[in-house]
Amino acid sequence: MGEATIQDDELLIRLRNNNEEALAILYNRYWELMYRKAYALLKDQPACEDIIQEIFVRIWNNRQGLKITVSLSAYLSASVRYEVIRKIKTGKIHADAFDAIEKQYQLATSQEQIEQKELMDHVNLIVNQLSAKCKQVYKLSREEQLSHKEIAVLLQISPKTVENHLTKALRELRYSLGFT
Repeated sequence: MGEATIQDDELLIRLRNNNEEALAILYNRYWELMYRKAYALLKDQPACEDIIQEIFVRIWNNRQGLKITVSLSAYLSASVRYEVIRKIKTGKIHADAFDAIEKQYQLATSQEQIEQKELMDHVNLIVNQLSAKCKQVYKLSREEQLSHKEIAVLLQISPKTVENHLTKALRELRYSLGFT
């Protein structure tokens, strides 16, 4: 199987299993996208190269616990933005880059909104598959922001039962979203 045909999900699994080749494939696949994003913000080639290098070093160092819930390209694009902001805050990059970052952020926001909506649609699908009482407790807790005690009084159940329903709902969500 050629490296172009290996899906990102498979590469991330290999990466978590200490496969350095998977990291190299991901680097080759995404460095140009990341460089263009960084360069649009900084107009500084060495700084952009440093940022990309640092992101991939961080990915490798954290490979065992790496949790990516959006597309890999969205994750890496966000990583570039955050790393640029971090460098500005620490004074390693001149603050003039803030204007460019703000423009890039506004452009990226619409894509992130689409990804956020897809995630929320998926969460709602999972929640709707819960038992009626579990779903009701989850919605009162997460959507209505009620405390365990308030939910218990409202539904005439014990706070421990509320906690059990929430534990079950969150376990289902974590499992379905790949956070096992």
